[in-house]
Amino acid sequence: MRKFFTYLCFALALARPVSGEEQVTVFAAASLKTALDEIARAYDGDLVLSYAGSSALARQVQQGAPADVVFLANTDWMDVLDRDGLIAPDTRTELLGNRLVLAGSAGADPVEIGPDLDLPAMLGEGRLAMALVEAVPAGIYGKAALETLGLWEGVAPRVAQADNVRAALALVSLGQAPLGVVYATDAAADPAVDALGLFPEDSHPPIRYPVAAVEGRADAAAPFLAFLQTPEAAALFVAQGFAVLGD
Repeated sequence: MRKFFTYLCFALALARPVSGEEQVTVFAAASLKTALDEIARAYDGDLVLSYAGSSALARQVQQGAPADVVFLANTDWMDVLDRDGLIAPDTRTELLGNRLVLAGSAGADPVEIGPDLDLPAMLGEGRLAMALVEAVPAGIYGKAALETLGLWEGVAPRVAQADNVRAALALVSLGQAPLGVVYATDAAADPAVDALGLFPEDSHPPIRYPVAAVEGRADAAAPFLAFLQTPEAAALFVAQGFAVLGD
């Protein structure tokens, strides 16, 4: 009997997940999909990745959706979760930066984005694809940039709003919109789309991607959060066009 009990304890010890092997659910901004899919393949652990607009993800966490990590494309939404006591604040890091671009069909002529850009003429009879301009970070940044440059009023009635930035990108990729305002990393991820021009960085708030563990899930999230800050993960992010931020 003692021999059986010893064997059973040994078997249970082998079966118990060790740090880094517990399944980790990550709620991530849609613009992170290509990079995080690569990260997941490199990470030695069990990940479940759920992508959506940052606003939708934040609301899901507020409603109690089961997540271990939130990785957003906007500091304001992470601030909301922090104020609500829904993230472990000591785990929060601003990990990545990005740029905003005007996207068009692959092979289209590049443009210089500034106050003199004639966006209505470029659109012709088409529409300008953007993420939700009052809720989704890419849309918020895009509207801010267009307002700063004095271009918003001329295109506002012709904006086709999508639930997230990848949905806006898809409108351009599929030819349903001639132009879109997306992140540089999104345009780079789709071979049917080119970045026609960069928006000036001072035309919109800095684009930052904060990541944090959900409150009460810091221990489960710790191995993955640590991996995100390794040179291996940094190289994968850079390969997709992100800027890896220092401390």
